[in-house]
Amino acid sequence: MLRKTLLGLVAATTLGAGTVAAAADSKTVEVMHWWTSGGEAKALAVLKDGLKQRGYTWKDAPIAGGGGEAARTVLKARVSSGNPPDAIQMLGFTIPEYAEQDYLANLDSLAGKEGWDKQVPAPIQRFSKYQGHWVAVPVDIHRTNWIWANKKIFDDLHLAPPQSFDQLVADAAAIRKAGYIPLAHGGQPWQEATIFDSAVMSAGGPKFYTQALVNLDAAALGSKTMEKAFDQMRALRGMVDPNFPGRDWNLATAMVIDGRAAMQIMGDWAKGEFVNAGKKANVDYLCFQYPGTQGDFIFNTDQFATFKKGDPSLPAEHAFASTVMDKSNQAKFNQIKGSIPARLDVPADGFDECGQKSMADLRSALKNGTMVGSFAHGHAMPDGPKNAVYDVVTHFFNSNESSADAVKQLVEAVNNAK
Repeated sequence: MLRKTLLGLVAATTLGAGTVAAAADSKTVEVMHWWTSGGEAKALAVLKDGLKQRGYTWKDAPIAGGGGEAARTVLKARVSSGNPPDAIQMLGFTIPEYAEQDYLANLDSLAGKEGWDKQVPAPIQRFSKYQGHWVAVPVDIHRTNWIWANKKIFDDLHLAPPQSFDQLVADAAAIRKAGYIPLAHGGQPWQEATIFDSAVMSAGGPKFYTQALVNLDAAALGSKTMEKAFDQMRALRGMVDPNFPGRDWNLATAMVIDGRAAMQIMGDWAKGEFVNAGKKANVDYLCFQYPGTQGDFIFNTDQFATFKKGDPSLPAEHAFASTVMDKSNQAKFNQIKGSIPARLDVPADGFDECGQKSMADLRSALKNGTMVGSFAHGHAMPDGPKNAVYDVVTHFFNSNESSADAVKQLVEAVNNAK
């Protein structure tokens, strides 16, 4: 939750009268985001061009940091000083935090005109809306329980995508014996949390994942099943190279692209790096679900919210939101980004095999109730407990702590953070 000291800042956020007049005349939209890798920047160009076609200029305000933590810190500072950007990339529970303080523009009229309610999956709308009102627009749906693999290494070693975690461990041993790094990883808390998403799902399935990481049920958090998730994390720790601490995610992806490492556990934004490098699915790289999570869809959705400032009729805000939600833009953006569209009416044509599989799996997961929000990326629990779990997970991954002790720490950390 934002500090209560922000409560009195709405007037400052909406700017002084003179600035309002200037903003109303402006045809520039300042957009804050954390998409700075090669593939991300290329995808973002689709939205920039789309906004230009609507008569507005995109003023870029990138804040580097793959998980968005740095951008959230900068945003709080800018809001506190009465100088928020026009639009900001947001994840999960961050959206209602700002909506609660009445900072975000209401987009209901545009949503009704363009039919967003019919096209955006309900689990995504949970974060796009606040108290039933549209306050953010989703541009993509990412899936975190992917493994990306170098196809040549797998072919040379006669390996197939592992169907169980035990098989993954066996494959990793064969890969290391052949002189490759089994698992490319960047030692940053959000990356370890991303792996934990899959480990928890693999150990217990979607019902357990929901009990533990969404409902924060103490019995689930402290269970033997959760110990098994940490056991998987310990095994994965043994698959990485010694130089992993502090490595950015896209540099880990490059290790798979270059053939130094065989696999990476990462959301499908990693595919954007393969695409940007000119690589093709099932030709140069493989995509498959983390073993034990086949059929499950752990999601993360990037959304953009616009702040209340300038003309109260929201011409710039509507132009920006309509650009993001445009059917054609979503198709082109996600084909580059590696994700799939946030709209269900975008055809699968033009998406590679990994994208088409993800789109089909999404529909299946919606039907079966196995689409769940990513803990790692702020779609399972609010920031307080999320950050507490981050600390437990990354400490465990970078220490010799036992799984039993990690589970005890997990229960205590979540309890203290509630």
